[in-house]
Amino acid sequence: MKKYFAIIFTFISIAGNTQTRLTLDEAINIALKNNYDIQISKSNVDINKINNNYGVAGGLPIVTGTVSNQESVVNINQKVNSSVGVLNIDRNGASSNSLNTNVSGSILLYNGLSVVANKKRLEKLEQQSQQQLISQIQTTIASVSTKYFDVVRQTFYLKSLQYSINLSKKQLELVEIKKNVGMANNADLFQSQIDLNARLQDYKAQELIVSQTKADLLTLLTIKPDSSIIITDTIIVEKDIILENILNNINANADLISADNQIQINELIEKQVAAQRYPALRFSTGVSFGRTVNGGGQILLNQSYGPFAGLSVGIPIYNGGVYKKQQQVAQVNTKIAQTQKQSLLLSLQNNAVKTYQAYTNNLSQLAMQQNTYNISLQLVQLTQQRYQLAQATILELREAQKSYEDAAYRLINLSFAAKAATIELKRLENKLGL
Repeated sequence: MKKYFAIIFTFISIAGNTQTRLTLDEAINIALKNNYDIQISKSNVDINKINNNYGVAGGLPIVTGTVSNQESVVNINQKVNSSVGVLNIDRNGASSNSLNTNVSGSILLYNGLSVVANKKRLEKLEQQSQQQLISQIQTTIASVSTKYFDVVRQTFYLKSLQYSINLSKKQLELVEIKKNVGMANNADLFQSQIDLNARLQDYKAQELIVSQTKADLLTLLTIKPDSSIIITDTIIVEKDIILENILNNINANADLISADNQIQINELIEKQVAAQRYPALRFSTGVSFGRTVNGGGQILLNQSYGPFAGLSVGIPIYNGGVYKKQQQVAQVNTKIAQTQKQSLLLSLQNNAVKTYQAYTNNLSQLAMQQNTYNISLQLVQLTQQRYQLAQATILELREAQKSYEDAAYRLINLSFAAKAATIELKRLENKLGL
């Protein structure tokens, strides 16, 4: 059995040579480069990568330096007990200068492993943002691929209408020739003209659909919607996709991995909140310098400097049960994340099953419809020849043309639906672009 089912037709450009030819790979590359949502997701990855640091987690030392210089004018009234008796110091407007500098550093030695949990949480946030970026890339590739083949679909139907118009013109010419020799009447002539006009209107309407579909594709590529492009392609549908493989690989879906990351993030938040109920031990050290100069009074100069070091312990004793309540809330959030993951998994599995059903249903009809399309094409050509030989009526020719148009429409729609299903199934497996 062949791996792929290819529709047997070729798309021919309906535009001038000034248009830019666009392939699927080129469209995907442009979208991955320009898409705004992908750019935002990449920025979120950069942010979380920057934040994934022991300093942000609170595990690195903190060093601070302070300088203060205060100048003041004071009135002094002091009594000093000395060996010669009590001395009175009374002076107004005495200047005073106080200079203090300090460089200190501290590091958290223990606080219930909160720093360890916080660092792991930052790592999970970075991993989650990477999965969200992958999900956005997969979604973008799927959207671009589906819209690209939608352009292919609409273009093929436009070509089938053009072929039908050529048949109608040929039919009108035959009617005019027959009428000139007395073998046709005005009714046949009028009906042929009406049929041609109807198909010309259908063609114009389909041209609008093609233009609008191209505009949608260009918007996905973040390109001006009025840009000129030409797509020459065929729809090839894989035939060997197996549902069991899809369901087995569903755990590789980026959204599901991101949901699992959220569970782990919430579990680490639980640990962080629980750590608040444990003592916090901090070591600090530094160097200080202080100098005070007074213009009057008992002490005219006071200067001190030197290193210092110490340990401090903060013990939470009671805060109204706030930490306990916060831990309970964190536990509930973890349960919510677990439920959301299970819901997402079920939704992805349901989507996979329904999409696979659509895929197999469309695939089962494609071979038959391809045969119907070929027969209808032969029928309209044969009926036109019979009409030319006066062996078929104009109504038979109209019915043959209608059968051809319907067959072409059903064929391209079945092909597009099957292709769209394969794109979605690959997106669910996280395999687009691989």
